[in-house]
Amino acid sequence: MPAKDLYHNTVKTALIKDGWTITDDPLSLKIGTCNAAIDLGAEKLLAAERGSEKIAVEVKSFIGASLLSDLEKAWGQFFLYARALRKKEPERRLYLAVTRNIAETLFKEEAGELLLEEPDFHLLVFDETTKEILQWKPPITP
Repeated sequence: MPAKDLYHNTVKTALIKDGWTITDDPLSLKIGTCNAAIDLGAEKLLAAERGSEKIAVEVKSFIGASLLSDLEKAWGQFFLYARALRKKEPERRLYLAVTRNIAETLFKEEAGELLLEEPDFHLLVFDETTKEILQWKPPITP
């Protein structure tokens, strides 16, 4: 089993505080003959007529020697997992979870903005101190 990200438990707590039920920790994903593990799977009951929302969350701390290198790895991992999820669990949307600091620095620079421009990219911003979700990009509508 892969090592958990530095903020794994923080994001898990933030999701629970936001009303999500953790369904998988980690969420196993088979890609051909390879096995992958997305950090968290969660589900939330929305308005009765809409049913429930299912998400998968890949947590990234961006604490490597190079933010650009960390972004490149996260970008590739995100889209590989997103494509595989689309085939296996099309109702589940993948989010990349990052701290407020990373959202306000790296994702305000050109490299981060390129990723935000991708139509299938979803970002979850959390506060590592209060263990709360600050923002969903795009927003999840109840």
